[in-house]
Amino acid sequence: MSKERVIVIGAGAAGLMAAGQAALAGAEVLLLEKKERPGRKIAISGKGRCNLTNAENVGDFIQNYPGNGRFLHGILREFDNIKLREFLSYYGVETKVERGGRVFPISDDAEQVVEALLKYIMDAGVELATERTVDEILIKEGVVRGVRLNNGQVMEGKSVIVCAGGGSYPGTGSTGDGYRMAQKVGHKVIQPRPSLVPLRTYEDWVKEVQGLSLRNVEASLWCGGKKQKSEFGEMLFTHFGVSGPIILTLSRWAGEALAHGQKVQLTINLKPALSPEQLDQRIQRDFKKYINKQFKNSLEEILPKSLIPVIIQLVEIAPDRVVNSINREERKRLVQLLQELPLTIKETLPLAAAIVTAGGVDVKEIDPKTMASKKIQGLYWAGEVVDVDGVTGGYNLQAAFAMGYRAGRAAGNMPDPS
Repeated sequence: MSKERVIVIGAGAAGLMAAGQAALAGAEVLLLEKKERPGRKIAISGKGRCNLTNAENVGDFIQNYPGNGRFLHGILREFDNIKLREFLSYYGVETKVERGGRVFPISDDAEQVVEALLKYIMDAGVELATERTVDEILIKEGVVRGVRLNNGQVMEGKSVIVCAGGGSYPGTGSTGDGYRMAQKVGHKVIQPRPSLVPLRTYEDWVKEVQGLSLRNVEASLWCGGKKQKSEFGEMLFTHFGVSGPIILTLSRWAGEALAHGQKVQLTINLKPALSPEQLDQRIQRDFKKYINKQFKNSLEEILPKSLIPVIIQLVEIAPDRVVNSINREERKRLVQLLQELPLTIKETLPLAAAIVTAGGVDVKEIDPKTMASKKIQGLYWAGEVVDVDGVTGGYNLQAAFAMGYRAGRAAGNMPDPS
């Protein structure tokens, strides 16, 4: 192998983009992927549809990265959501915008995105080698010299771009290899933890409504008795707790609070469009309509059927009470419950179940202008291996593509250290 080669570790979003850009900059590029097929995580993202970016103004992107968003400022502007969509369009992937600005391929097929990226690296002249696991990065006198594979084979190169992913969805190849490589060469790694992950509750009534999806609700997160954050949108009950877009977004803060030993609670506002007074009036109208019915048969217009028994149990009004016997205080209690349905969070699901990993290689040791290591000449970092993470909505893939773009261009233009 040529000593002047750029070696890219990991053929995910960041790695594929980096490899192509390095090759287009004139470098000889070898892309190493441990799985037999590249882009495994892209292929399953967005439930197989691939939410690849967001359509909002790029200037507003930073606020959607609770994990080191400021580090991405210039990176996202160099390769923004418009450039990403234009890039994909050039390779035959037309895109559409859905609720919340989420951008998907018109085909709703994530595999189409993977195929486009593979065509891009082939056109650029990248050499792709699959089923190759990198064991360590080879350094000599503070300069990258190549990599050693787990079979002992040494591959020389003038620079290495590590795009090995995080620790979530290990079946796609993201098994924390990048963190181990980083620590081995002296980089600081911020403790990886799950971000965008379902939450497990102490309450077991969730099993009774598992599979129930709620839209246009508001979930508020309480940590140590203080309201931390609220999200409006869609959520899902599962057999172990809660999931869905707004829960995944709140999970990052929930995980941090749990790690610090704080009590973590959620309150779900099932009717956020109504004030308590308006909701009370709505319930009074329903009660008037069903005045001679039992309480359990009076809630079908305001609640999903499977949730009614749960609400009846929690509000502590006998299900067979006749509606006209329910007093004002009991009705007020019902109003409060519908707007503050309480859940106590036991834990997040493990890192392997998370969509995204928080933590990773410390951004203080990476030059954001090039994604180059500040410690070792010729070493670059990009994608989820870096301590950057965003909320749901396409932000994490956009960050991976943008970091890969910048790292590839910088590594491809790097002079031969010898």
